[in-house]
Order: sequence, then C-alpha cells, then structure tokens
Amino acid sequence: MVDTASKTGYISQIIGPVLDIEFPSGDLPKVYNAIIIGSGDSAVTCEVQQLLGNNKVRAVSMTSTDGLKRGETVTDTGAPITVPVGTPTLGRIFNVLGVPVDEMGPCESSSGLPIHRPSPAFTELETKPSIFETGIKVVDLSALQTWWKDWFIRWCRCR
Repeated sequence: MVDTASKTGYISQIIGPVLDIEFPSGDLPKVYNAIIIGSGDSAVTCEVQQLLGNNKVRAVSMTSTDGLKRGETVTDTGAPITVPVGTPTLGRIFNVLGVPVDEMGPCESSSGLPIHRPSPAFTELETKPSIFETGIKVVDLSALQTWWKDWFIRWCRCR
C-alpha cells in the first residue's frame, strides 16, 4: 500500500478537514509542506501541520475532504504552498492555494512566495507613515475613512 521509492504515504484517519497520514520510515515531509491526494481536477491539497511520531503526520486540507477514504495514496510535493505575488495580483481575488477565483482568467505573475515565511527584518521596515495599498478597494478606501469623517464633522459645525 505504501510506495517506498518516493515520498508517498496513505491516509490513516480523517476527521473533518484534518487528516492523519502515514509515510514510510524516514520519509516524513517537513512541517508546512504541501501534500497532494489524488490527481487532476479532483486533487486535494493539504498542508502538514504536525509530526505525530510513528511515521505519521497531521495535515489540514485546503479544500473539502468529501469522498476521501482511508488508504488513499498521498504524495509529498517537497515544497510549501505558494501563491503569486507582485503587481499582476493587485485587485485580484485568490483562494488559499493561489488560484484566482475572480473569473478574470489566469494570473500572469512571474513569481510566487510560500504562504508561511519569515517576517522581514526590523531594519527592512519603513518608519515613515504611508498608506498601505492592499489591492482591495474597500480596505484601501476605509483607510481614509477617519480623515473624511473628521473633515465632514468640522465642515458641518462651521455651517
């Protein structure tokens, strides 16, 4: 049931979105690695969250686990889940796997970063106040809300 030639394992337990997966001895994936169950459009991507011991890991599914059963083959990708970054992503909507869900076609981003990565060093941070552009119009506009509210109240009092 377990392919010992590569990092493949099998599902030993499913509790909602949480899966316990058993791998061959010495071939456990790293924490935060992406693991894939199945293939094609029906593939389920999970992320390793915990090493349980006894050659088992605990993973959380990023999509529905409906239809999965114990004994199914699981493959370790050897890398974390990555999402596209850069200017082409501004104003777009993505799911946690980095797939666009806004019906605007594929994202033409040339680079991607893992969803878990170290925070920037303190020396790399900017100390001057500035507007943080998120690419989400409602959030960007709400940053100006306090200024507009103060301005409106002052304008009303002058009248």
